[in-house]
Amino acid sequence: MNDFLPTGIQLSYLLAASLFILGLKKLGSPATARNGNAIAAVGMLLAIVVTLLDQNVLNYQMILVGLAIGSAVGAIGAYAVKMTSMPQMVGLLNGLGGAASALVAVAEFWRLLEHSQTIPLDVNISIVLDVFIGGITFTGSAIAFAKLQGILRGTPITYPLQQPVNALLLIAYVVGSVFLVMSPHNLGIFLGITGISLLLGVLFVIPIGGGDMPVVISLLNSLSGLAAAAAGFVVMNNMLIIAGALVGASGLILTQIMCKAMNRSLFSVLFGAFGQAAAGGGAGGDDGDKSVRSIDPEEGAMMLGYSRSVVIVPGYGMAVAQAQHNVRELADQLERLGVDVKYAIHPVAGRMPGHMNVLLAEANVSYDLLCDMEDINPQFEQTDVALVIGANDVVNPSARSDANSPIYGMPILEVDRAKQTIVIKRGMSKGFAGVDNDLFYKDKTTMLFGSAKDMVGKLVSEVKQL
Repeated sequence: MNDFLPTGIQLSYLLAASLFILGLKKLGSPATARNGNAIAAVGMLLAIVVTLLDQNVLNYQMILVGLAIGSAVGAIGAYAVKMTSMPQMVGLLNGLGGAASALVAVAEFWRLLEHSQTIPLDVNISIVLDVFIGGITFTGSAIAFAKLQGILRGTPITYPLQQPVNALLLIAYVVGSVFLVMSPHNLGIFLGITGISLLLGVLFVIPIGGGDMPVVISLLNSLSGLAAAAAGFVVMNNMLIIAGALVGASGLILTQIMCKAMNRSLFSVLFGAFGQAAAGGGAGGDDGDKSVRSIDPEEGAMMLGYSRSVVIVPGYGMAVAQAQHNVRELADQLERLGVDVKYAIHPVAGRMPGHMNVLLAEANVSYDLLCDMEDINPQFEQTDVALVIGANDVVNPSARSDANSPIYGMPILEVDRAKQTIVIKRGMSKGFAGVDNDLFYKDKTTMLFGSAKDMVGKLVSEVKQL
């Protein structure tokens, strides 16, 4: 029996890892994402139960109390948070994951400090890496949360000699880590490098603007996975290593996809302070010689209802107004009139990857109607009306035509190629990138000013009368 237990535990870990991989595979499609999430959750439950049996936990009562408190807080938070605040919640959860991993390293270091004459080299290096990655993830995610929540301003926060200061702190961490490896029981050095890692997380995120938050959230998600993998090496738990590595790898892949969607390198995202000057040149120019054409909901409904094809382009403005249910009702009414309706989803629309997909799924929009950028762009020239709801930078044609624009080269949804474009927007404010949108001034563009929820609701009422 004693020989079977370790084998059974490792086989259970293997099964849990297989469920993780299968869950990640299903998360690649909106149609199977919910099932994938459930499968991965079952794998995590199995891994937790087996770990508690394996590690000979001394106080199961405290474990159950912590589990109950954490589950209650998580459930209340998940139900209470608005869909528009989901990016903040994801950022916060990334930070908590990094903090948990770092605390594992701190606790293990403290235990070895009190009960062991020597700290093995491999464990010491794992602790140093875990504290570094976990500390940066925790405070970096906290700053990302504050920026998204509006506690801190979303534009880049910079100061003189910012990068040299960051470099010096990084060098100080490396030097302190080397000293700690040579003198493992030096508590002062350990506390010092822990403080540096927390400070680096703050300095890592504050110079990044709101427009780059989807990339930052993806990267912090990856770092939380790497921190968990490092914690797995600290406590020698294979399941933690595998789970952390999967999260880290998938987060890096998603980060690369986000950077490609913005046509920017990860280096420029992290160190470019993008959006700081509100894009002084390029797309904006002098607004004095530009004019827009405004319409009312009745005219907009006629344009939509008497067309053959409509492509709806949702953006963060739709999320803020919680207009996704109205949008689906509008699409249903247009389909009743025989209009072919599709949705165009840009990879970085909203404030986190997949933000628009989640909102539309909440409104029970069919996954088959959601088109990614590569598929929908060739169809815009045959589209009668492109209906842009709260999107800005991701439909700005200056990214394609104006070499002086800060967003030049960023792949966009080419709604300006449609026969007519209707833009629902509260006003003429700029997007996250701080760049004026040339789309608003095109001859084929009409503006429907107002809240996305109100305007789409009025469109629904008018379309019903056609």
